[in-house]
Amino acid sequence: MTDCPEAFERDTGGTEAEWLRTLPGACGRHPLSLPGPGRAIVAIEPGRLCLHWEVLPPRRIALISLPRMRVVYRFEGVGAAQRAAFMRSFDLHLQRGGG
Repeated sequence: MTDCPEAFERDTGGTEAEWLRTLPGACGRHPLSLPGPGRAIVAIEPGRLCLHWEVLPPRRIALISLPRMRVVYRFEGVGAAQRAAFMRSFDLHLQRGGG
């Protein structure tokens, strides 16, 4: 991601348990707090990234059922270059293997 807006949302594949398991590693050296269900705050000096997610109905393709969530990203007080650098690392950590 070369340009990263201050706020956006994504339809993310996977379960909430998988998301919570990988989130700390994806945040890297940035402190992570979980203030409540479906919410996280990542401290990115001088600001922060607020995450909010909700579990969506699974995506069905023929007999396959794929879990998914909607994740809202909202940066506060984080410059464009810093947002892009954070999201490059974050996305790389969350990337799943392919063939």
